[in-house]
Order: sequence, then structure tokens, then C-alpha cells
Amino acid sequence: MDTMQKEHFRLILEGQLDRLMAVYGITLSELTAGGGKNSEYVDIASAAAEQALKMQIRSRESRLIRKIQSALERLDAGDFGICESCGEDIALRRLEARPVTTKCIRCKTEEERLEVLAQ
Repeated sequence: MDTMQKEHFRLILEGQLDRLMAVYGITLSELTAGGGKNSEYVDIASAAAEQALKMQIRSRESRLIRKIQSALERLDAGDFGICESCGEDIALRRLEARPVTTKCIRCKTEEERLEVLAQ
């Protein structure tokens, strides 16, 4: 991967990280704000379900933030775009679609196939 391609992916990853961190702050403030007092059981159940959904979204965002940070570290270390399983280059089209990926399509497909068989 040449310097221009690395810089291209750095900009993509940093942009995603900035957007997620902005959303992260909003979500965290929404979670800690509390929604006021609900007097009816339906309102309480609805608020609890909404809170659980926000927590699930927050958890996904947190995992994605860690993956982006890891991808940026791999860029700095010179390991970005190299499959962690087979050591081959990850196709640029795959990196464009999912810049946080750590595996080439062949290794990821095999991993998913084995997961299905294990179930």
C-alpha cells in the first residue's frame, strides 16, 4: 500500500472516529439525563425499553470506536491492510467497504463458515 492510499484510509478512519465520538457524547448525555418521572407502568416500560436500546447502540458504537483506533494503530505500525490470518494483502475494495477489517475476504468467509458449523 502506497503513502497516498494510507493517507486516504487515515482520513476515512479519522472522519468516522470524529463522527462516532460526537454521537457518543450525545448518547452518553441522553443516558445520564434521565427522562423525568413516569407515572404509568406503560410509560415506565417504554422508557426502560428505550434506555436498553440506547445502551445497545452505545455498546456497538464503543466497539466500533475501539476497532477504528486499532486500525489507526495498524496504519502507524505499517500493518494496515494485511490479513491477520494469512498475511496476504487485503483487497482495496474490501478496505473501502470496511476499513476496520483485519482479515481478507477469503479468511473472513472461512471464519464465518466455521462459526456456522460450530452452531
